[in-house]
Amino acid sequence: MNQITPFEDLLSEAEAIQEFLEEETPSEISLVLMRGNELLAYIARTGKMKADAKYWKEKKTRSAIMDTVKELGKDLMPASTLNKLIDANCERESMLLEWCDRLNRTATHQVDWLRSVVSKEKEELRLSQGFNQR
Repeated sequence: MNQITPFEDLLSEAEAIQEFLEEETPSEISLVLMRGNELLAYIARTGKMKADAKYWKEKKTRSAIMDTVKELGKDLMPASTLNKLIDANCERESMLLEWCDRLNRTATHQVDWLRSVVSKEKEELRLSQGFNQR
């Protein structure tokens, strides 16, 4: 089984990937292809990061449940209130899980965009070659 990435390392890696995803799309086709390859690697990595972030959230949730039960003892509380207390104890973990999910989706959307750019470039090349032959 793959090793779980430490929580703080996931945060640092998410920041680096966020910066990459915020870069402007290059216009030169060779750079577009290179970026596409990098994005494909990031899609795979952010998928693993999502799984690791979920692990940390589940671990924190278990801990938050135990802490809440110990703190409240046998006092009855509505389940919705208890869930909100537990969620509040897991805010960083929830944020990281959501962020990793968004990074994964953004990288996927950028690959789709680059595919459109490459298709457009190919069509323009095809058309320009057709005009040159007449």
